[in-house]
Amino acid sequence: MSSGKILVVDDDRNLAEVVRMRLESEKYEVTTAQREDTALEAVKEKAFDLAIIDLQLDDDGDGISLMEDVHRINPDMPVIIFTAFGSIENAVEAMKKGAYSYLAKPFEHEKLLFQVEKALEKHQLLAKIKNLTGLLHEKYSVENIVARSKNMQEILRQVAMVAKTDSTIYIYGESGTGKELIAKTLHLASDRKDKTFVAINCAAIPETLLESELFGYEKGSFTGASQSRTGLFMQADGGTLFLDEIACMSPALQAKMLRVLQDQQFYSVGGKTPLKVDIRVIVATNKDLKKAVEEGLFREDLFYRICVIPINLPPLRERKEDILPLVNEFIKQFSQKMKKEVKGITSPGMQKLMLHDWPGNIRELENTIEYAVAMTQQDVITEDLILPSNGSSEETLKSLTRAKAEFEKGYVIHLLQVTKGNISRAAELAGRFRADFYNILKKHKVNAADFKSQS
Repeated sequence: MSSGKILVVDDDRNLAEVVRMRLESEKYEVTTAQREDTALEAVKEKAFDLAIIDLQLDDDGDGISLMEDVHRINPDMPVIIFTAFGSIENAVEAMKKGAYSYLAKPFEHEKLLFQVEKALEKHQLLAKIKNLTGLLHEKYSVENIVARSKNMQEILRQVAMVAKTDSTIYIYGESGTGKELIAKTLHLASDRKDKTFVAINCAAIPETLLESELFGYEKGSFTGASQSRTGLFMQADGGTLFLDEIACMSPALQAKMLRVLQDQQFYSVGGKTPLKVDIRVIVATNKDLKKAVEEGLFREDLFYRICVIPINLPPLRERKEDILPLVNEFIKQFSQKMKKEVKGITSPGMQKLMLHDWPGNIRELENTIEYAVAMTQQDVITEDLILPSNGSSEETLKSLTRAKAEFEKGYVIHLLQVTKGNISRAAELAGRFRADFYNILKKHKVNAADFKSQS
């Protein structure tokens, strides 16, 4: 099996053949060329992992020019430059223009193999990074976020519209609604996507440490500061800083936060010189900041500074159309992770999911499905594995009217999901006339058209 595909370009046919034989003895797949045009044709026809190019091909040939042409076709392919001993300066110039390294003639066999091995290692590492970056962008792309409900589709349209701006985004929603997911999506859809995304949960850091975490500190600025440390604001320079649970900030830190947002500069703890940053700030909270302002717990001027573009994420109980596709996605993810073949969930199990209020929202649903996939001994998830009873009497405390209404809404949504929005078929399954079924949908504000695109 080939260890890698290598193109060797040298107008000295004998030298090219020697290099080819040495590399092929190490299981590399080698193609040789003596001219620039034949080398370029080879690059267009085959995906090489490495090119080794002579600096001086012939009286008119230019190895650096060929390297630049090769990189226009395959920008990620490393290039090693062959050079005569007296042309080291030219080889260094080639490295400045994109060569991985150079090798002076005559060269030892071990040195050639060492250079080739290191160049291919770098190429493979870059390929992995590029692949992981692509997967990351795919995971957090607007198109791949589950949003069948109208309110979530509207939010994603808003996300797509504001992602390219540098305006501060304020995301409000209950715990588990996906605030950090939206923040990462905003970052990866912005012009800052190639820079750092830094996230911090303000509620998880003690008040005395949060300031130094955000702004950094100078050596000796407090007991235990044995060396200077860069804060998260500076780490996010050029990128995005996501401040989750910003409502937990102390009043003093809120004042400093206001200055950063106004001036894009701050002082580290113990610092004497202001530090400037170029960042996009996204904040989130599960608390009502307007109420916190009224109660004197949050600065009004900071509230209006961060609430430039508000995004209100609805709780899962208000977007139950999204439950089935979320369940299918979680089953797929956890089946792959646990190496199990779980194909789906039974209708009674799905009905139980639809009737639940989901106080923990998507995070609670995800945990529920992870448990069910782990515990099932079949290829489907059954009702007994969904939200097993813990002795709580919460459900029995609902009024009969509310319980009936929740059941009816969940039931018709499930029917529309099964029939992919076909009202006639759903009404038939429910044992109702089409007009009656339509009135039920109208009562619960359920739109059958939202289910037609579901697979």
